[in-house]
Amino acid sequence: MTCAAAQEEFPTRHALLIEIEQSGDVCIVHCKGRFVPGPEMGYMQSKMDDSRRLASAKVLADFRHVTSIGSVGITFNIAIYNFVMLKPGGRFVLAGAGPRVRRVLELTRLNTVIPMTPDLPSGLAVLRR
Repeated sequence: MTCAAAQEEFPTRHALLIEIEQSGDVCIVHCKGRFVPGPEMGYMQSKMDDSRRLASAKVLADFRHVTSIGSVGITFNIAIYNFVMLKPGGRFVLAGAGPRVRRVLELTRLNTVIPMTPDLPSGLAVLRR
């Protein structure tokens, strides 16, 4: 399959992409696409399990490339937040949410519970303080 064909399939076949990276003592959960109900539910659950296995007490959710969020995305964030906050020194920050995603987080008041930063460097700075 060519790169062009793979790129064309992404929006329809993979509405959500989650990649997990360990950066020092911080687990970064890079998210891309749409957090909406659909066949990605099992995929999302497996990625939450992967992030838990890293056992990091500091997690940064990278939402720079998240285009929309619904109840599935809210559930994803709350689940990781709850897991991380049970650990000694547990901290969770959501970074880079665009205006549409930020608006949903404000409407649900999740922004009053989960610290949000405009970009990754500021999110990492918050976690490393």
